[in-house]
Amino acid sequence: MARATVIRKNAAELRVAPNLRDLDAERAAFSWDAARRELQGLPGGGLNIAHEAVDRHASGPRAAHVALRWLAASGGVRAISYAELAGAVNRFANLLRGLGVAKGDAVFVLCGRIPELYAAVLGALKCGAVVAPLFSAFGPQPLKTRVNLGRGKVLVTTASLYERRVKKVAGEMPTLEHVLQVDGADFRRMFDSSPAEFEIEKTVPEDPSFLHFTSGTTGMPKGAVHVHGAVVAHHATGKYALDLHPEDVFWCTADPGWITGTSYGIVAPLAHGVTSIVDEAEFDAERWYRILQDERVTVWYTAPTAIRLLMKAGAGIARQFRFPQLRFVASVGEPLNPEAVWWGKEVLGLPIHDNWWQTETGGIMIANTPAMDVKPGSMGKPLPGIEACIVHRKNSGIEIVGNDDVEGELALRAGWPSMFRGYLGEEARYRKCFADGLYLTGDLARRDADGYYWFVGRADDVIKSAGHLIGPFEVESVLMEHPAVAEAGVIGKPDPVVGEIVKAFVSLKAGFVPAEELKMQLLAHARKRLGAAVAPKEIAFAAQLPRTRSGKIMRRLLKARELGLPEGDLSTLEGPT
Repeated sequence: MARATVIRKNAAELRVAPNLRDLDAERAAFSWDAARRELQGLPGGGLNIAHEAVDRHASGPRAAHVALRWLAASGGVRAISYAELAGAVNRFANLLRGLGVAKGDAVFVLCGRIPELYAAVLGALKCGAVVAPLFSAFGPQPLKTRVNLGRGKVLVTTASLYERRVKKVAGEMPTLEHVLQVDGADFRRMFDSSPAEFEIEKTVPEDPSFLHFTSGTTGMPKGAVHVHGAVVAHHATGKYALDLHPEDVFWCTADPGWITGTSYGIVAPLAHGVTSIVDEAEFDAERWYRILQDERVTVWYTAPTAIRLLMKAGAGIARQFRFPQLRFVASVGEPLNPEAVWWGKEVLGLPIHDNWWQTETGGIMIANTPAMDVKPGSMGKPLPGIEACIVHRKNSGIEIVGNDDVEGELALRAGWPSMFRGYLGEEARYRKCFADGLYLTGDLARRDADGYYWFVGRADDVIKSAGHLIGPFEVESVLMEHPAVAEAGVIGKPDPVVGEIVKAFVSLKAGFVPAEELKMQLLAHARKRLGAAVAPKEIAFAAQLPRTRSGKIMRRLLKARELGLPEGDLSTLEGPT
């Protein structure tokens, strides 16, 4: 039986009254100034992320409320209250200040999901330092490249990561003055002897806070600079897009080295004073379901890759557990295929709500919120405070598309608080991202008659075949409808007749094996659903598809390997290192 194109929401089904009930009304009434007034601000003026995330709760009625519930990979559990977290953050800030860290200095953090990471990030922010989180799986060269680009003064890590990642290049980072191994005896003595009180650095909204690196296609990674004022957007989007309420138990599965792991794994939930689950271990389907059940998670924010891995593991594992407290599931990292949205509805009892944003936007811009009807495959509608449109680039400038269902580049009206303020050392590249007051995202999309936005593909991913412009996401989503397919990645392969043909790389679910007969079935399925002009002409089976640790399928890497081209920056590639 064909599935409906819309999942209708019923107010009676919502387990709590959503923060955002009427999107249009809230958009009309919203202002960023009013959103700023929902936060406390620094005494005497100014704004600091660490103050909003920790201090204002630790000095108020939520001081004893659990901020972080840390689940060790070995099985131990540690609950950390807001008051306890504030003490650890202050000790870390004093330790950094004692090492000469001043406002504007760069502190790099290379840690797994451990409590010390949170103390380091927030302590550095209290000092007025700029924090650059790094993937714990980075090898020595990507680490060195980023520390040198960001002129890092301090690197916070662990003993094992130092031996595996840092030691080899320790003498090749000239600005680095200190390496702190947070599980070492020397660090522990310094930390324990540091005062648990700290006078926060006076920062203002435009002072730099985070430096997030994004992977380049062929050259060096880009360093996107964010500011303390971004916390206004983190708080607002935590309220609207993730629907955080005071007693929620929130779990963001993102690696802290990815911007989602800082914006929504650290800042937003703490700014709302909720309890966050922090799981040290890597993905394991049974462990994740057990966490949802035993930790009574209410709001879960994860990535399409994780959802596809759960789908691949089969619904039988999920049915061994119960999670009646779970009321909202959201996803980010790359567009969520419709099949995954429906899987959530059928297996978890809740549709998975996709949303869209970028490292450059700093926070969620477009989302499916709890009260909205969901159109599976759509990234939703712009949140309050966000003005989105579809544009075409012309020689004469930017033309805003007025009609619905016309593909073009997604653009946002510049000026929201979490918008990046520059690419480190690349002012010309930064300026090229803006035109006529708009931030040009580089993502192709369309808007339908109901105001929902639909992702088509990155501008450089779109396939041009015999005059047709084909978005890889649409093809991938159709392939995933087939019961054998776990994941699909689609590229354009040069062809002398039509320019490019569509080639798909497919990984299979358990119980299916690569075979010519299955390949023919997949090709026929795609032709039936998409038509001959859009369907793949070639399919190749792969045990797994290359993707970043943030969950994005690396189509440009599939294409480079297919065509024998340079593979570019692989520092964020998921896999053994």
